[in-house]
Amino acid sequence: MKEKTEFLEREYKNMLERGETWTIRDLNGPSQPHVVVEGKKCIMLASNNYLNLANDPRLREAAKKAIDKYGAGAGSDWSIAGNMDIHRELNEKIAEFKRTEAGVTYQTGYAVNSGLIPQLAGRGDILISDELNHGSIIDGVRLTKADRAIYAHSDMGELETVLKDAEKKNYRRTIILTDGVFSMDGDIAKMDEIQKLADEYGAMTYVDDAHGEGVLGEGHGIATEFNLEKKIDFQVGTFSKAFGSFGGMLAGSEMLIKYAYNTSRTWLLSAAFPPHVAAASIAALDIVEKEPERVKKLWDNTKYFKKEIESLGFDTGNSQTPIIPSMVGDSKKAQELAKRLYDEGIFCLAIVYPMVGRGKARIRNQMNAGMSREDLDVILRAYEKCGKELDII
Repeated sequence: MKEKTEFLEREYKNMLERGETWTIRDLNGPSQPHVVVEGKKCIMLASNNYLNLANDPRLREAAKKAIDKYGAGAGSDWSIAGNMDIHRELNEKIAEFKRTEAGVTYQTGYAVNSGLIPQLAGRGDILISDELNHGSIIDGVRLTKADRAIYAHSDMGELETVLKDAEKKNYRRTIILTDGVFSMDGDIAKMDEIQKLADEYGAMTYVDDAHGEGVLGEGHGIATEFNLEKKIDFQVGTFSKAFGSFGGMLAGSEMLIKYAYNTSRTWLLSAAFPPHVAAASIAALDIVEKEPERVKKLWDNTKYFKKEIESLGFDTGNSQTPIIPSMVGDSKKAQELAKRLYDEGIFCLAIVYPMVGRGKARIRNQMNAGMSREDLDVILRAYEKCGKELDII
C-alpha cells in the first residue's frame, strides 16, 4: 500500500537526531527585557523588540482607544471594504517616516516580499539576490518567471560581475535584492556600494529593512543611514520588530504604491489587519521620532555586550548591529548551550539549519534598549559559565 503521511514522523526523527528541531516555549506575559517563560523568570535575549516598544503603555493605550472606536476587526480586505481612515493615516505616516512619496501596509513583511516581487519581474528580467537574503525574498523570487542570479554575501566584486553579464544579455529589467541588516549574522548591507553599482548598470534596488528600522539611520533605517531615501526604489519593512507592533510596510514612489496594492495577491486576497494594530504602529513611529535616546541606548548596550562577550572568547561572526551571534557550529551543542543558559535564567534560542547552513549553528543574541547594564552583566556571567562547561571558550 502506498505510504501517506507516515513519512512525517520519519523525517521529524531525522531532524531531531541532527539537532535541527525547535523547542517552542511559552511566554507567560508580555515581551519585555524581563519575562516569565513557562513559569521561570528570565532575561529576554531572543526578541526582535529592539526599542522595547512591544509593551510600551502608549502603544497599549492607542490600541485600546482604537478598539473602542473601530471594533476588533476590519471586516474585510483592504481592497474591498476593510480600509479604514486609521489605515490610511498609517500609510501616510510610513511615507513621512521613510521620507518617500508614499507608503502602504501589508499583512506582514513576508507578505510584501512574496506578494510584490512576483509582480515586479517576469520573463525577460533578472533578479540578483545576496546569498544570505531572508527566506521571504527567496520565496518571492521563486514565484517569478524571471532569470535569477545569486552573488556571494556582500561581495561587491561578484555583484558587479553579475551585473556586467546581465548587461550583455540586455534584460528588460534588472533588480538587485538585499536585506538591509542580515538577520542571522547582524551585518549591514553595503548599500552605498550596491546603489552605486545599480546606478552604473541601470538596475533597480530592493531592500528588506526589517532589522534595520528602529536601529539604523537614527531609527529610520538603512536608507537614511546611507542618505539614499530618494535612490532606493523599493523599501520593505515591518512593524513587528523594533516598532513593537505588527504588519509589513512598503515605501517608495506614489506609482509604486498604487501598482503594488493593485497587483500583489498577498495584499488583495487577505483581510486588513485589525484597526488597533494600525493605531499601535502609528504610536510607535511617533515615539521613535520623538525619543532618539531609545536608539542611542540600544547602541550603547550593543557596543558593551559585543565587546565583553568577545573578551570572554566567543566568536560573534560579522555582527555590526544589535544582532550579536555567539557562533557554536554544531547544532546539538548550540541547543545544549541554549538549554543551559535557560537554566541560568537567560531566554535565548539556538539557530540551526535551515535558518543557517549546517555547521554554522549559533545563539542569536538580540539587544534591547530596555536592558540595564546589570542585565547585560548577568547574561555575560551565565555565558562564561556555560561556555566553559561546554568547551566553547
